[in-house]
Amino acid sequence: MPCFSPCIFRKICYYLTNQQVLLLEAIFLILKRLRVNNYIRIPEVQVIDEVGKPLGVMRTPEALALAQSKGLDLVEVNPSVNPSMTKIMDYGKYLYKKAKSDRKQKSKQKTSELKSIRFAYRTGQHDLEVKTKKIDKFLEKGNKVRVDMIIRGREKAHPDVAREKLNKFLGLITVEYKVEQEPKKTPRGLVLTISKT
Repeated sequence: MPCFSPCIFRKICYYLTNQQVLLLEAIFLILKRLRVNNYIRIPEVQVIDEVGKPLGVMRTPEALALAQSKGLDLVEVNPSVNPSMTKIMDYGKYLYKKAKSDRKQKSKQKTSELKSIRFAYRTGQHDLEVKTKKIDKFLEKGNKVRVDMIIRGREKAHPDVAREKLNKFLGLITVEYKVEQEPKKTPRGLVLTISKT
């Protein structure tokens, strides 16, 4: 089978429908693993028919002829057993269903991002409320939030007042949260990470 680069694959996919792209992706991914029809080169195989009924051990040419007489493919599903286990199935339909289920699983996976909110020691009350509303939205979506409080110049001489201001800011958040990383001092100010409980 020829080896296609991702660039060529993208050019091919430009002219295809979504279903055809799904099928192509599945073919490229699975052809590396499963041997089909004439690519099965062992002398004997265990055969399972399209319904799932075991037909026993057969010579490979006989099993292949049986699959072709039904208009289906002979697919090696388990090469680790001796003799290899094969199944009579519609290979194209199998690839399509597998690609579709992989896409569905991928879309169900929830990825949480790390969002960042910055405010200064001298930020006004209304601006703090706007930022806490943003944090509420981030937490409701399941994202973690990194809160950066920037301290400049002489403000650094009063770290206790800065921590008090940070705690007041955290008190404005309406969504329940847990502190994943306690406030720690950085050269620019204080940093902590929170996430939804």
